[in-house]
Amino acid sequence: MHRLTVALLAAFDAVVAAAAGLAVALAAITALFLFGNGDPAQWNLLWVSAASVWQLGNLVPLPITLADGYAAAVGIPAEAASFTLSLAPLGFAVFTAVFAARSGVRAAGAHAWIPGVIVGGLVYGAAAAGVAVTTVNPVAQPELWQAIAIPAALYVVAALIGAVAAGWTAGDGGTLDALRARIDDGAPAWRVVPGLVARGTAMVVVALVGLGAALVAVAVLAGGGEIIALSEAAHLDVLGAIITTLATLAYLPTLIVWGVAWIAGPGFAIGTGTTVGPVGTQLGVVPGIPVLGALPETVSGWLLLVVLLPVAAGGFAGWAQRSRFVRALDAAPGAEPVAPRLVLAGATAVLAAAVTAALAAAASGGIGPGRFTVVGPDPGPVALAVGLEVLVGAAILLLSPRWQPRGGATSRTDALDVADAEGDAPATATGDEEEPVVDERPGAAVAVGADAVGRRPGATSAVRGMAPAGSGGRDADQIATAPLDDAPETDAAETDALETDELVTDELATADVDPADTGADAPETRTGAPADDDVDPATLGRHRPRPLPPVD
Repeated sequence: MHRLTVALLAAFDAVVAAAAGLAVALAAITALFLFGNGDPAQWNLLWVSAASVWQLGNLVPLPITLADGYAAAVGIPAEAASFTLSLAPLGFAVFTAVFAARSGVRAAGAHAWIPGVIVGGLVYGAAAAGVAVTTVNPVAQPELWQAIAIPAALYVVAALIGAVAAGWTAGDGGTLDALRARIDDGAPAWRVVPGLVARGTAMVVVALVGLGAALVAVAVLAGGGEIIALSEAAHLDVLGAIITTLATLAYLPTLIVWGVAWIAGPGFAIGTGTTVGPVGTQLGVVPGIPVLGALPETVSGWLLLVVLLPVAAGGFAGWAQRSRFVRALDAAPGAEPVAPRLVLAGATAVLAAAVTAALAAAASGGIGPGRFTVVGPDPGPVALAVGLEVLVGAAILLLSPRWQPRGGATSRTDALDVADAEGDAPATATGDEEEPVVDERPGAAVAVGADAVGRRPGATSAVRGMAPAGSGGRDADQIATAPLDDAPETDAAETDALETDELVTDELATADVDPADTGADAPETRTGAPADDDVDPATLGRHRPRPLPPVD
């Protein structure tokens, strides 16, 4: 795909992402205005309000300044009339990130992800600038540079993650392929480390987000009665209930990050001097927002065991990394280098902590004046806790001794090597195992594996490189089979019988037999099948015998 086409598609993706987010906010506020008997003279406020919601959802902090008359009417002190609204409804940010990552993946597939990411970020920043310029108002007016740079940075980071992930996996025909080629030129134990670190970090983050979502679901079910009571106390009509539900859905990703912080141990705050965590809950006056009814009032000391869940997530990532690491090296037990595994555990823990800190920072902020300027998790403690827990889990699985099968073989190649070293042929993976069959009659047969090779009196073993049964793995060349001159004469059909489980090679079929030793001329041709009365089936195995080809 041409670079110009990629740039145009990236620009289109950025425009659609910005327009879709603005449309959702504008639709909700318009419905509230129409069904709430709004003043037609204030229709211009619809765009301003929708743009402010979109900016807040894209992580832009909104400085709020309430008019003196309004603050006095609702009983807000003059010193609390100005505050910063910065607790973002991360639903908008997730929507933007998904669009951006999709655009980056497509640009990487076209081998032009760098111009695609740059153009997408510039267009999204231009859209943010247009929104900021057209929504100047005295109530909620963010800093212009923040209103432009923060949404653009959000879009660029998400698009870059999608492009790099796709380009690293499928190839980008440029920078990433060259970097990967240089890494592949290194030691075998190190060339797989970057990919395993990224994979393990993704596993940990996805596991933590899933655990946080499960915790939110359980909390909502457990606190359903309190949520309903708060909704009834607010005297919400149908429109108010719908708007409240939509706002709660927009804040659902924020609540999930709170759940992650709670599972990690440090928890989160609902105002200055408060904490909600597995160790304990200390709450003061809580805003009458219905979803906050899911907050637990008391906790049990047993809940501290939830910190083992991040350890388990790290252990799962370590197990997956160890499995791929071993397969990449095809190493026997004890042959895995320790340094790459240490790097895997440490890098996975550090990156997981960094991602968690970013999520915690995005899910914290202020929702009002006074003590409600601090709401959400503290990124530092949460990152430290997650990093240590993931490090413990990953290190246990990455650095512990690996289980070794009997004989120490970990692969088919290792099994063959061990078998050769011990002098025993490895057993086949399929089929029934058979004991070697030996004809005890004089001059009848010498068993090789599961085959019996008939010999005339006076003949020696003609099998080269194969050991008779019971030889303990020794070479057949080292076993001297004495002439069988004293053996009684046997029927020609009986002495020529062979076991038919395997194909008889020419080397097996052609034995060095001297007619002078046997006292009779070797027959020119052999015809006919051996009689049933002359063959002992128990001696020759499960199958019926067949004659040998002519012996020259």
